[in-house]
Amino acid sequence: MPVPIVPRLAPCDLSIMNETTERFFREIADRVGYDQVAELYLFPVIRQSGVEAAVAVVAAYPDPNVESHRQRHIVYSASYRYTVKGTARGKWSVEVVAEADAPLITIEEVVRGVVQRSGGQFEPERISGTEFRSIVPAPEVVQSEPV
Repeated sequence: MPVPIVPRLAPCDLSIMNETTERFFREIADRVGYDQVAELYLFPVIRQSGVEAAVAVVAAYPDPNVESHRQRHIVYSASYRYTVKGTARGKWSVEVVAEADAPLITIEEVVRGVVQRSGGQFEPERISGTEFRSIVPAPEVVQSEPV
């Protein structure tokens, strides 16, 4: 049976990035690994009752030290909550959890399925690893003094 050809989700419009999104991406880079991000799907930010929240699906390159014959990526779910109004103003929390492993095409199909089940009310931004690293500054390498 032939495999259906499905159009890829649109690439990211980098002009939509703001300080909060960049902060979220830095947290992802710290937890997943700056050079490990292969692709990221950023779902639209939700703002309600003084709280801003967003979710992303991150595909990370597999650990090169683990022998595998399949080209699978580690799939992370990532989310943040940022309180912008009220007594808890400034509160920031992030969660990044490894959920599964899958080929990139499967991850994209799952994301597309989420969009379809929502009635197509939103379209996540697909961000390549290269785009991700152009948004997030490279971590500083701290060199220790010789003893």
